Amino acid sequence: MSDVEISRTESLTRHQAAKRLAALAAALGDDGHVEVELGAGTVKLHVPDHVRCEVEVEVDGDEVEFEVELKWSTAASAPASPPAHASAAAEPAAARGAKAHPRAHT
Repeated sequence: MSDVEISRTESLTRHQAAKRLAALAAALGDDGHVEVELGAGTVKLHVPDHVRCEVEVEVDGDEVEFEVELKWSTAASAPASPPAHASAAAEPAAARGAKAHPRAHT
């Protein structure tokens, strides 16, 4: 169980989502001081030089979920885990062969 968890779900256009991700990426690339807007409030984080990154794509029927998760320790001397390589061994063959840009044309 987490000590603190703050989340917000909202509907954005693809362009709005891209702008938000670009702003986060710029803050990460600068000095690691990131501000995340959550409704009326803002969460300020300091992201260290090394983080663990997990990227997940989940397809459930007609819904696709794409997550990028960064994790790090707040302990002073705890380095991030060494980079891990993605493994497709535990995924179904259909998921391994999925195209990166599936689109439905109507």
